[in-house]
Amino acid sequence: MTECTEAYNLSELVSETNTNLKKVKCLRCDSFILQPNSGLFTKLEMSLSIPALRQKKSIVTGDSIEYELLQNFWIVNDAFTFENIGFTNTVDNKKYLICADCEIGPLGVQNLDNPNEFYLSIDRVKHVN
Repeated sequence: MTECTEAYNLSELVSETNTNLKKVKCLRCDSFILQPNSGLFTKLEMSLSIPALRQKKSIVTGDSIEYELLQNFWIVNDAFTFENIGFTNTVDNKKYLICADCEIGPLGVQNLDNPNEFYLSIDRVKHVN
């Protein structure tokens, strides 16, 4: 398991009201995911373990899945707030968020114990004006 390091300046991304200042887009295909002021910033005390975007080992061959520990998220309370987001099948009472256009992911997670909380990782998207 690896820990993700910040490659951005939070003061340029988070507004005074703790929402996203910029549009959020997919890293791969530039699809819009979230409009400005749509997600609430949170830094979790306990990192969430989410499967890595790029797996070094093949899932098809049965090798173990690699995970990353992530702390910085945009929390969204309604799936319809997203512009383009998809969901995986349920795995261990979680659905993972993926780009609806190119299906890269997981970009975040929805724990079905709290179905109205969608965690979109700040580390797994890009932010544009």
